[in-house]
Amino acid sequence: MHLAYPAVLSALLFCTGLYGVLARRNAILVLMSVELMLNAVNLNLVAFDVWLSRAAEETLHSGQALTLFTIAIAAAEIGIGLAIVLAVHRNRGTSDIDKLRDTAEGHEADGSDTDTPATGTAAEKAEATA
Repeated sequence: MHLAYPAVLSALLFCTGLYGVLARRNAILVLMSVELMLNAVNLNLVAFDVWLSRAAEETLHSGQALTLFTIAIAAAEIGIGLAIVLAVHRNRGTSDIDKLRDTAEGHEADGSDTDTPATGTAAEKAEATA
């Protein structure tokens, strides 16, 4: 088998995942797109490991070992990321990334700016939360 087939397939998978990360607004779909990108990298690692093992007599299969580490890290990432997304969805009621970013920056959810004065400084707010 030629190296070009899995390389082209992994490039297509990676580009699909990259499009999903850049174009999607739902946090769960963004996490799925990141997983798709990691799977494309895993496919490349295994393909190059098989291709290089044919050239060398002594093989260490380092690409396959690195793939196992990547799968373990991806499993931990999706577990923690999904827990964070679910916690944010319970608190805020949405998993839309743009709305979450707006609330984190201090803008109101409906997008209107009001001229109400602030009740305290940042230091007073930090003391109140501590």
